[in-house]
Amino acid sequence: MVLGTTSGAGKSWLATALCRWYARQGLKVAPFKAQNMSNNARVVDGGEIGSAQYFQALAANAVPDVRMNPLLLKPERDTHSQVVLMGQVSEALSALPWRGRSERVWPQIAEALDELRAENDVVVIEGAGSPAEINLMASDIVNMRVARYAEARCLLATDIDRGGAFAHLYGTWALLPEADRALLHGFVLNKFRGDASLLSPAPEKLQALTGVPTVATLPMWWQHGLPEEDGVFDDRTTWTPTLGTVVSSLPPEGALAPRGGPSALGASGTVTRTVAVIAYPRISNLDEFQSLKNVPGVRLVWARTPADVAGADWIVLPGSKHTSGDLAWLRAQGLDSAVATHASRGGVVLGICGGLQMLGEALVDPHGIDGNAPGLGLLPLVTVFEREKTVRHRAATFGALTGDWAALSGVPMAGYEIHHGQTAAHPQMAQDGHAVMPEGLAWQNARGNVLGLYLHGLFEDAAVLHALFGAAAPTLDRTFDGLADFIDTHFDTGVLAGLIESA
Repeated sequence: MVLGTTSGAGKSWLATALCRWYARQGLKVAPFKAQNMSNNARVVDGGEIGSAQYFQALAANAVPDVRMNPLLLKPERDTHSQVVLMGQVSEALSALPWRGRSERVWPQIAEALDELRAENDVVVIEGAGSPAEINLMASDIVNMRVARYAEARCLLATDIDRGGAFAHLYGTWALLPEADRALLHGFVLNKFRGDASLLSPAPEKLQALTGVPTVATLPMWWQHGLPEEDGVFDDRTTWTPTLGTVVSSLPPEGALAPRGGPSALGASGTVTRTVAVIAYPRISNLDEFQSLKNVPGVRLVWARTPADVAGADWIVLPGSKHTSGDLAWLRAQGLDSAVATHASRGGVVLGICGGLQMLGEALVDPHGIDGNAPGLGLLPLVTVFEREKTVRHRAATFGALTGDWAALSGVPMAGYEIHHGQTAAHPQMAQDGHAVMPEGLAWQNARGNVLGLYLHGLFEDAAVLHALFGAAAPTLDRTFDGLADFIDTHFDTGVLAGLIESA
């Protein structure tokens, strides 16, 4: 089990690396996270799970399964989340206070974990936040309760780049009950920059205090290729070393350009296209843009102000877990005018799922699912929010597109849908635009520069990347192998094998 001293310590990517490492030993492996809080979700048989467990399953060469993430919380507001249990939205659980929910869901969580353990040689479990959040321990269903139930051998990771790493490790250990401390088999220092010999004697003193060895010091790796789980990337993370390269120090001088300058350079050393993704508060499925970060010549930036989209070639309105709320935020920032101006000047605009809904004429909410709002009016569409949520895989072929999106005409793609809204053309659609995919999946304006689609995963499709950019991003398998190579290099010899040895 991978625990962390804080959120962002590196639990998700380390669990992913472990899934691939153990799978490469010829073992049958499955990931597990009892409860995930994220608006990044993927469609699997039976419903939806957090994106992190989806990618961990692929790393393990396993078929993603709702049992791998039995409880998913999708924040819609600061004080409310949609609750997804075993892949399906539960209105009853969504209405319950958090502390009253844990005992209701624990039986399903334990059953899912039991089944995965019975079917696999190794289960790699990921914790959440910190296991030492003493205000939450009584209701815990994702950290030490899971560890005790599975008698898991735990690694505790910390982000040393933030400072205070040894205090974080010791403090976490000290706040755990003695029985839980016994489950800790190693500390992991993540995101280290500099000379590792300078760490001594801290690891030795920490082991003397706790009895727990530091089993790995993982160098800072600016771009390992795995999609971000919850956070948004910054300009630093657009620097891309060769896949599999171990970065043990800062990137080369000049590799990190200041904001506004080129920060993702192609083989020619120049930026050929800047794509601005609007980062509203309830952004969802941001992981689908990871492949764009790896396309030569493409600079990908997050936009929160009109200044952030100035000079962009494309503006992307991504998915949203609360479309009307994020649309109100977009207007408050003045980004509605910026998008409209960009489109009126012939700039490329793409809306995906919630972003598609925003591009239309109106949002209509008869059931109190999301909220009513006027749209941006860039596509003649009306969206009505329905009680039932559409969650499914889809494959489709683009119809005849015009203008900036013409390269996608006739290109097949596969992806997934996750949305409450159902969108249809306004009566004037015949004059102002046309559908470009079957069964209401995508629409384009008459000018040809604005495209909206419900299908997530556009930029994860190799045929689409080739049609739009004439390029390809590294495959996920190469990324997973790079992660496994990385931990194989930097963990102490024998530690990874020892974690699964029979007692």
